[in-house]
Amino acid sequence: MSDHRNDSPQRISRRDFLQRTGAASLVAGSAAGVAPNLLARPVLDGAKNKAAFSGILPAVVTPVDSEGNFLPEALERLLQRLYAAGVHGMYVCGMTGEGPLQPATQRKQVAEVAVKNSPPGKTVIIHVGAYRPAEALELAKHASRLPAHAVASLPPSGNYSFAEIRAYYQALAAVSDLPVLVYYFPDLYPALNTIEQIQELLAIQNVIGLKFTDYNLYRMSNLKQQGHVVFNGKDEVLVAGLLMGADGGIGSIYNLVPDLFLRVYELARTQQWMQAREVQRTINELIDIILRFPSIAAIKKLLTWSGINCGPSLAPRRSLTAVEEAELRSLLAKSSFAHAPFAGQEGK
Repeated sequence: MSDHRNDSPQRISRRDFLQRTGAASLVAGSAAGVAPNLLARPVLDGAKNKAAFSGILPAVVTPVDSEGNFLPEALERLLQRLYAAGVHGMYVCGMTGEGPLQPATQRKQVAEVAVKNSPPGKTVIIHVGAYRPAEALELAKHASRLPAHAVASLPPSGNYSFAEIRAYYQALAAVSDLPVLVYYFPDLYPALNTIEQIQELLAIQNVIGLKFTDYNLYRMSNLKQQGHVVFNGKDEVLVAGLLMGADGGIGSIYNLVPDLFLRVYELARTQQWMQAREVQRTINELIDIILRFPSIAAIKKLLTWSGINCGPSLAPRRSLTAVEEAELRSLLAKSSFAHAPFAGQEGK
């Protein structure tokens, strides 16, 4: 498989990015809830560096101890393993990484470790969505200082109107020195659901595209045809997402079998769709097993069995019971993954 490190973005300042792309501009107009000093800050133009954001990016889990405290050494080991497999970058502190369930101070530590342990040429996207919008803006500023390559965010959690959601993304895009990705997940955030709404958010300066976590690939294709960066967010249909134009994928099962997702990506790049579909079917065998259990808890347990102790899920999520662990082992033993490292003995 080819190495795309030379295709990935270097960490550059907003000023340098603006100079390279000719996108220097100021935010014009006004947005509800955005402070005037934020509106005056220059942001990246909608033209965006599309080629910089592509490939296979695991939505990396956050290893924690029994008290929920971050385990940096475990994350370093996981990052080393995933990068050794050839992934093109990392998506940090998303839903799989349990970002919204962690305090801001810990999320900053996770982001710092992820950036520090990412080789040159790899793309690091930090998810900053939080229950408090002010916290999301704080995390975006922190990600800019690291610096990561982009920030992403789910919509605000709650019964908000689209106008309020739009104002949130305007504020985030204005305060961030990095490009912004919208995290589109209508199953969990139905207030953001129509293509017209998505297009309005993608028209905000400094918004480069979105993580598209939905099965409506016709809608994904339309958005991609309009020139936006699009990452497929449904692991089980990566091959279909790539066929419909996605630039790459971001997903949770990538933590376990990055080589298979990379294989799908490479086959798609060379138009070998039948072979890509067969690899996807193998991936989906594992997904079918994991979805019988609380998924994040199952992924963390499998990583622990593979030798990297990722600890429990964060509350209010629960961990697997002893009965569930035994059932998980049994299902893996009967599957194509019977001899995978994560189907073995639990790591220390």
